[in-house]
Amino acid sequence: MRLRRHRRSTDEDPLVFAGSGSPRLTAAICRELGIAVAAGEVIRFSEGTLFVRVLENVRGRSVYLVQSTVFPTNANFMELLFWIDAFSRASAESVTVVVPYFSYAKGDKKDEPRVSIRARVCADAIEAAGADRVVTLDLHAPQIQGFFRIPVDDLYAMPYLCAAIERVNLPDPVVVSPDAGFAKRARRFAQRLSAPLAIADKVREGHGQTAEVVEIIGDVAGRDAVVVDDFTISAGTLVEAAEQLVARGARSVTAVVTHGVFVEGSMERLDRSPIERLIATDSIETQPVELSKKVSVVSVAPLFAEAIQRIHRRESISVLFQD
Repeated sequence: MRLRRHRRSTDEDPLVFAGSGSPRLTAAICRELGIAVAAGEVIRFSEGTLFVRVLENVRGRSVYLVQSTVFPTNANFMELLFWIDAFSRASAESVTVVVPYFSYAKGDKKDEPRVSIRARVCADAIEAAGADRVVTLDLHAPQIQGFFRIPVDDLYAMPYLCAAIERVNLPDPVVVSPDAGFAKRARRFAQRLSAPLAIADKVREGHGQTAEVVEIIGDVAGRDAVVVDDFTISAGTLVEAAEQLVARGARSVTAVVTHGVFVEGSMERLDRSPIERLIATDSIETQPVELSKKVSVVSVAPLFAEAIQRIHRRESISVLFQD
């Protein structure tokens, strides 16, 4: 059972800390808020363990930690838990974790025998460590919010991504969903861009396998295809979809993803593909590869800054969920 913490006035600025996974994004968020990044340090030991230390007085303060849990996934997730525990033990009034990219989000269900529901395990760990609230971005499976017993705000990157698409000024766009499951989200993109919607029908043989696009449902001939997805890892599915779209007469192909989880070989695959450009947010900054010239990055720092400010002032953040 958790102790009730003393609630202070919101006149004080929020304390925003940077995890090892998101230092640049945290700095950008703090610039938006007009504050300095709060001081903390991470020490890594030779056997692979790590140690975090809070270098600010957080007693009775509202604390916000920004940490994407990828590259390296498990180390960054453990660091996240250690930060939460350190803030709680230092008597922070509240601990909000801002997780721009939530690893293991694909593990949202028991889809075969004798497997773990990984997203639920991560949610339980974050809660057990002492977090009071989670803020994330375009969760792969929105139902993950229900794995937590604390508030979870899953923000939308769509307005920022759509603005980036509009700046490209495509003459005749058609939005393409990578599969039927993403069609609802893709339809919102299409409505915002006043564009029609097409859907790629794909099949995947098993875990770790690139999905094969077997059909494009909708008219793409002579149009500028915009393939939208929440994330890409190898870029394999995006490239496969692009090749199918070009084969069906698409004039150009633009790929748009919230999370660019780019692994070894993904940039070479992108460069060889008919995709003209790939737009992603800065939710992940610890990439293990050098980004292709085809990749452009849109910052979501203003979105997270406004969410932090509204939470800190105890204001509604419903406006951030409007399409």
